[in-house]
Amino acid sequence: MREFLDISQFLGMPGRASAHAADIDFMMSLVHWLMLFLFIGWGAYFIYVLFRFRASKNPTASYEGADGKYSKYQEVAVILAEATLLIGFAFPLWGFIKNDFPAAQDAPYTVNVVAEQFAWNVHYPGDDGVFGKRAPELIDAVRNPLGLDMTDAAAADDVVSVNELHLPVDRPVIINLSSKDVIHSFGVPQLRVKQDAIPGLVIPIWFRPTVEGEYEIACAQLCGLSHYRMRGFVTVESEDAVSAFLTEMSGGGL
Repeated sequence: MREFLDISQFLGMPGRASAHAADIDFMMSLVHWLMLFLFIGWGAYFIYVLFRFRASKNPTASYEGADGKYSKYQEVAVILAEATLLIGFAFPLWGFIKNDFPAAQDAPYTVNVVAEQFAWNVHYPGDDGVFGKRAPELIDAVRNPLGLDMTDAAAADDVVSVNELHLPVDRPVIINLSSKDVIHSFGVPQLRVKQDAIPGLVIPIWFRPTVEGEYEIACAQLCGLSHYRMRGFVTVESEDAVSAFLTEMSGGGL
C-alpha cells in the first residue's frame, strides 16, 4: 500500500541519500494525494454549480443561500485528513529528526559547520574527537577562518576545510550549525536536510547518509549580494576515504 501511495518519483524529487528520506517523501506524497483529491472534488463541484445555478434556471438572485449538510461533511472530512497528516505523520517524523539524536553508543560522526558570507567552514575534531577552542579575535579570513586557538591541546589535530564536507556512509552524523554574520540555510536536497544557521546560536541536526556520492550544499536563505556563489559539497564515502581526506588536509596545516 505504501509503495502505491508513494508518488515522489513523479514529483521531481532528487534521489534519496539518507535513511529518513523515504519517510519524508512518503509524507509529501500523502499531501499531494490530498491536494489532488481536493482539486478534483472542488473542480467537479465548481462545474456543477455553474450548471445548477445558471442564469436561465435562476433569473432572480437569491440572497439566502443554499441549505444543506454536505458542505459541513466535506469540511469535517478535510479537517480530519489534515489532522491525520499532522498528528500521524508530520509530528512523529519531526520529533524523530529533531529530538531523537543518536546516542553515544551509536558512535555518531560529529562536525561543526560555520556559515559566513559566502562560504561554508567545516571544522573536524581530529583523531582525539575533541573540538579545539575558538576565539573571535584569532579569526583570519585566509589562515584561520574559524579562529582556532592553537595553544589549546585539543586544537592541534583539528582540521578545517572550506566548502568541503566529507562524511562516512551508513553512520549517524551530527552537524552543529552556526553562522559568523547573517542568517544562512544549510540545504542538501538529496539528504532531505535543511536548517537555518543563525548568528549567536549553535543548532544541531542529524541524519544518516546511505548512498555514497557528492551532493551540493545550497544556501537556501538569501544572505547578500554574492548569495549565488555560496556553494559547497558534501562527499559521502567510506570511513577510510574520510580518514584519508583528513590526513591530507592536516598535512597542509592552517
